[in-house]
Amino acid sequence: MQSGGWPAPVEVEAAGHLGHVFASRAPARAGAPRTAVVLIHGIGVSHRYFTRLQGLLAESVDTYAIDLPGFGATPRPERTLSVEDQATYILGALEQLGVLEFVLVGHSMGAQFATAAALQQPHRISQLVLMGPVVDSKRRTVLQQALALSRDSLFYESPSSNALVLTDYFRCGASWYLKTLRVMMDYPTEKRIPGVTAPVLVIRGADDPVASVDWCRRLAGRAANGQLLEIEGAGHVVQHNRSEDVAAAILDFAGIRRPAEEVHPGRPG
Repeated sequence: MQSGGWPAPVEVEAAGHLGHVFASRAPARAGAPRTAVVLIHGIGVSHRYFTRLQGLLAESVDTYAIDLPGFGATPRPERTLSVEDQATYILGALEQLGVLEFVLVGHSMGAQFATAAALQQPHRISQLVLMGPVVDSKRRTVLQQALALSRDSLFYESPSSNALVLTDYFRCGASWYLKTLRVMMDYPTEKRIPGVTAPVLVIRGADDPVASVDWCRRLAGRAANGQLLEIEGAGHVVQHNRSEDVAAAILDFAGIRRPAEEVHPGRPG
């Protein structure tokens, strides 16, 4: 684990699968408990589109961005993994690293993995953050999802976010992407979220055509303790294009004080 600079990957085997964990340890602060935030990517992509967000969070908390089995530079599993399989990997990998309680953040399909993890071991998830969650229960066809994603990349993303996503899609490969797509389309997030006991924050870019405001509002409303936050001027990859806003939202939701907010002895507070 590194403190400063971009973290190197650690290969972790859990539940019979291999993934990569990119961990960064926050600077120690007297009297402040160590808190962990875990970042889970969506279909076809990797930790790379969390780089900006992880860097900001790492100023205040220990962070762990995971490349799930079959994504990024990890080996492809021999069979298609379910949402629950990936959730089991997340929990097992973090346990091996000694991370037993944490704030869990999932983006896009990662919101499904995060939801499943929060259901499997609720005692370990202090807060659950779902960014641009899928799949809208009123638009549950591949064509509708493809059109929404195309609109997002054409009109609401930056060149850098598009480059990150497209190069990761290429690395993922069509075969694994399509196998995982079927899993994503079949997972009923709206039916699973009522069982989550942790507080839930749903974050969406205000221009996101994939995770509509109606869908995100319905999802937050179905959580036992849920709320919705929209971030202006962002599409689906909100954590890359509005990383400062997203980092602040996560820390505020988890009740974590940032270094700049701390009151120091002998200084006005």
